[in-house]
This record gives sequence, C-alpha cells and structure tokens, in this order.
Amino acid sequence: MQVMIIGAGGMLGRKLAARIAADGALEGKPVEALSLIDVVAPEAPAGFAGKASCEAADLSAPGVAAALVAARPEVIVHLAAIVSGEAEADFDKGYRINLDGTRLLFEAIRAEAAKAPYRPRVVFTSSIAVFGAPFPEVIDDEFFCAPLTSYGAQKAIGELLLNDYTRRGFMDGIAIRLPTICIRPGKPNAAASGFFSNILREPLVGREAVLPVEESVRHWHASPRAAVGFLVRAASMDLAPLGNRRTLNLPGLSATVGEQIEALRRVAGERAVKLIRRVPDPTIARIVAGWPENFTATRAKTLGFAAETTFDEIIRVHIEDELGGSLPG
Repeated sequence: MQVMIIGAGGMLGRKLAARIAADGALEGKPVEALSLIDVVAPEAPAGFAGKASCEAADLSAPGVAAALVAARPEVIVHLAAIVSGEAEADFDKGYRINLDGTRLLFEAIRAEAAKAPYRPRVVFTSSIAVFGAPFPEVIDDEFFCAPLTSYGAQKAIGELLLNDYTRRGFMDGIAIRLPTICIRPGKPNAAASGFFSNILREPLVGREAVLPVEESVRHWHASPRAAVGFLVRAASMDLAPLGNRRTLNLPGLSATVGEQIEALRRVAGERAVKLIRRVPDPTIARIVAGWPENFTATRAKTLGFAAETTFDEIIRVHIEDELGGSLPG
C-alpha cells in the first residue's frame, strides 16, 4: 500500500506519519511507501521500513495535484488547509487553499481514473465549524450545516464535493469532522481556537497564557492522539456502512473553559492556573460563539471511533506524548 499525506508538515500530518512508521501498517494493512507533501518539504518519520518521499508542493497551484496523483497512491489523507482565524482574515487565501486546492485534488483523481481504473481511499479532514448557531443542546447526526465562518463554509463545500465524487465512483471518500484538537503541541497558531490549547500547554511548562473569552465558553475537544486514531480508522475501515453519507461527526469531550482550568488545577496545581491571564478579545469571542458545543457522534462511535472522556485524561496524554511523561521541575 502507498499512502500519501497532503499537509504532512503540520502537527497531525507529522503524528500520522510517525504512527504509520511505528506500526508499518494501517490497522493491519502493510504500508510499503509514504508520500509526504506540504508547502515546505516535510521530514520523513524515523524508523519507517518502507520508502518515504518528501516533497514541497502547493496543492492549489496549476498542475500540482495532477502530478501528485499520477503516482496512484491507494490512500490519500488530505490535511492541507489554513486555519480558521487566517481563513476569516484573508478571504482570498482561504478559498484558494481550503476550497480550490481540494477541488483540484478531486479533479486530478477523476482525470487519473479516466486513464485506467483507479479509485483511491480519500480521507478529507473537515471540521465542526461547518455548523452554525443556533444549536440544540446536543447536536446529533441529522443536524444541518449552516456555517458562520468562511473556514466552515470552505469545509462544508469540500464535504459536498467528496460525497458527490464518491457517489459517481471517482473515489472512495470519507470526510471526518474533527473536534478542536487540544492540547496542540508547539507554538500558538492563527486558529481562533488556539487559546483552548494555550491555556493548558503554556502553564504546564511554567509560561503565561492569555485567555480571550469567558470561562463559561463550552466547546468540543479531542487530543492529538485521538485525532491520529481517527485518521487511521478512516483510512483503513470498510466504508460500505456509510452508504452515500460519507461525512461523520467524530467523538470528543464537551467542556467549558472553566472545566479545562479545573482539570489543569487537579493535574498541575494552583501555580499553573495562576499563569492564565484574562485579556478579552471580541473578535475571537464572536467567532467561537458561532461554534457547536456538544455532539452525540452516534454513527462514528458505532463504527469504532473513540476519544477521551475527561479533560484530566487529555492533559495527561499531552504530558505523556510531549513532555516525556512528567512536568518540568
């Protein structure tokens, strides 16, 4: 099996490549070649026994998608995107990267299939930003999409394209609506949701963090470890049970910012909590207010997708995976 990861230089791309390298397979199916693509050439994961190629490419540029798909990978994981805050701030860039790049990829697959039989598994990472307020208390699998951000609109259009291209037989696609990934390692990014990670990640290592919203804000979360598990499952499972509805709301944990902070207090103590500084940001508050808070994720759970159930667990996952299993000092 050849697996292509587009957006392989990002946090989830790197972690997925590392997981495949460590396992040598996707849920028992051997992976012999990894093709890692991003705007800056990614690094090959350590310990991968197969062939790994790393390439710098902009999926939205003319001809790039066709050149990538010409290798006919059996699995394509499409992670490439600009994040919510940046897509809202730069309208043209958001649609070029998040929508045009996706459609060019799907069109390249269709063109390749016209030459000779080819129907790859395509995993498209969508987002819960496809939903917009007002919401029910808990969103079930039948709730409609009405995004209130450009990022959410771009992801919703990508879902519709994937469903139609799958229905027409050009690909075997699945779109997974990721919860907000928390705790993200590394430095803060331009995502409007970044503070959910910042207020935990920074205090855990003794650094100050800024909280731009009220503690009553509730949101839907899963750890990077859970997200990699989602991708592995989506890349290798039997998709026939999905029928023509190829998009899934994924499991996660519904928690308020206040509940996050209480979990931080239990795991790391009052000293860590005191490093959180309240600085209201009306723009971020407005964006986050239009995001969903809780899901049933019944279909995904039935199909074997799983995530954490407490924020203490999410924090401990971060400590194990990013801090060597213990807090500094």
